[in-house]
Formats: sequence, structure tokens, C-alpha cells
Amino acid sequence: MEEKYYWLGFSYFSGVGPKRFKLLLSEFKSAKNAWNANKEDLAFVIGELYADNFIQFKKNFSFQKETELLKRKKIEFITLQEKEYPQLLKKNQNSPFLLYVMGNISILNRSKTIAVVGTRKITQYGKDITRMLTQGLVENGFVIVSGLAFGVDANAHLTTLENNGETIAVLGCGVDCCAPVNNQYIYDQILDRGGTIVSSFRPGEKATKGSFPARNAIIAGLSLGVLVTEGAADSGSLITARDAQKLERPIFAVPGPITSSLSKGSNSLLQKGAIAVISADDILKSLNIQKIKINQKSVEAGIAGSYDEIIIINALKSGPLHFDEIVRKLGKETKLVSGLLSLMEIKGYISLNRDGKYYKN
Repeated sequence: MEEKYYWLGFSYFSGVGPKRFKLLLSEFKSAKNAWNANKEDLAFVIGELYADNFIQFKKNFSFQKETELLKRKKIEFITLQEKEYPQLLKKNQNSPFLLYVMGNISILNRSKTIAVVGTRKITQYGKDITRMLTQGLVENGFVIVSGLAFGVDANAHLTTLENNGETIAVLGCGVDCCAPVNNQYIYDQILDRGGTIVSSFRPGEKATKGSFPARNAIIAGLSLGVLVTEGAADSGSLITARDAQKLERPIFAVPGPITSSLSKGSNSLLQKGAIAVISADDILKSLNIQKIKINQKSVEAGIAGSYDEIIIINALKSGPLHFDEIVRKLGKETKLVSGLLSLMEIKGYISLNRDGKYYKN
């Protein structure tokens, strides 16, 4: 059996994280040797309690069962030793020794990746600036990294997809789960449109309050810098910013109204030396990245260059349509179309009349 599968086995054992795994590799020279070591030798490295637990864990673990499950769910895994592992994340001394991935694995090593994070309780101001900045970054070839949470994260992912960009969602649970469940339609769109879902947590593992710091560290590690568009004083996005600081990656923040509690976090970052951002150009200049000319046809379309939105709006020009009729015209899953129509309503492109038909505003 290949060495990487022993790495997989250790990733299923909750008693071994990046630090303990590094100790095991240092002592036993390979994951295979560590896996087959006796309890006394293991105890010398990770302690008697963890050694006892690991011996019990091995009795119930099946490589065949777990690899078949991964294959069935279309989940890939990459170890720290493989070239597919994100090179930016690898620079973190405590980066996960194994990542689970669904979707387009090649995105993880794009040259331009940036995290867009912030509050879950987003205001209209937060929505507007998140959309504006994310669109500008996507137009300049950035992959958008975020955590699939409500608020800023959701807006960043959706804006990226609307603009035919690439996005990475980092989860605090297994990649085969969606947390929060209400963002399932975003999760599905990310996979349908060539994006990537990433996690260091084994498949099926549910999110807990303690799992999000690990997720935030991956978000920071995957990115050239972290942009906080709106965040309260206790926002989890500030943890992501601190992780970026530890990696000596730039922190970008949008100044917000001093009267808004949801801007206290981003304003605090600015006071501590974060780079103030009022347009995507500020980020490009800071990272010394040349601006890409915007596709003027997409701008003139007035809808962020989203192909599906253009189809819907053109279809509605001839008159209102029921949901089922729009689904047939798009030829996509009902769940995806439902999410897209809801988003278009929020953006003011379409409305629903008393007959239950959508019409163009």
C-alpha cells in the first residue's frame, strides 16, 4: 500500500494533528512505519494515552472501506508531500498534513488567490462593498477564497460565480457536508461551476465551534492576502487576519462607518496597520500585480457578465415566466436556478408577480 494511504489513516485519528504527525515522521521516518509501530514506541513520541487510543482506533479502521467511500463521494485527498498540495499553504509550519478536496483541485495552486472574509450579519453597505471589491478582484484574475458562511463569505462566493470566476470554499467540517446547511445552493454552484471545496476534517465530520480556527488558518494560508470587508470587534474574520499576519501576508480592510458596530473590527485592523482598501486597485498595487483590462461587453450588459443571468433576462424580455419555464430554458438543476433567481431578486434585476411569474424590472 502506498505511503499516502497511511497519511490518510492518521488523518482519521483525532489524536494526531500537524505537530504530533511531524514528530511521528521525524521518529519513524515514514507514516507506514509509525502506523505499524508498537504501543511502547508510539508512547515514547506521543504519550501513553494517545498511543493507547491509537491502537484501539486501528482495530476498527479499514483502509478499503474509507477509500471506497472517498471514491464514491468523489473526494480526493492530497498530502503535504505531493505537488498538488497548495504551495502557499505549505509555507505555514503547522499546515494540515492532509487535505480533502472536492471539485477542481488545480485551483489550489493558482498564482493569484485572495481571501475575502467578514461578518455573518452583513449590512447593505457590507453587501455593496463585498460585491464591488470581489468583482474587481475576479476581473483581475484572482481566485476568491472564503469560508462559505453567511454574510460576507456567501456574497464573495456568489459574486465570484456570477462573474465566471474561480472560488475556493474552506469548510470547518467534512467536504461532503455543507455548514451552514442553508448555503447548500452555493456549495452546489461552486462544484457545478468548476470551483473547489477544501477541508482538513475527515468526511462526515460535523462543524463545531472549535473547528473554525483551523478553517480560518487554511483560508489565510491559501491566500496572498486577506481582505476584511466588514466585521465586528469579535468577528471570526479577525482570527483569519491574525493568521495572515503570522504568515507575513498583507491584511486589507475596508473603512466603515464609525457608528456601525459591524465596522469596528475592520476599522480596528486599519488602526493596527492594515492596508486601507476602497477599490480592487489598492490590493493590486500592494501586491504589485498589473491590472487586467475589463471586458467592456460584460460591463455594458449591466449584470456582471453572468451568462445564466443574461439568458434569464433575455427570456423575460418577451414576458413573465413561471419558475419551471425558466428551469427548462436554463437546463440546470432546480436548486441552482432557485438560488440564482433569489439572488437576482435581491439585486433588483427581476421580481415575482401575483401570478407567481418572474418578470424583468
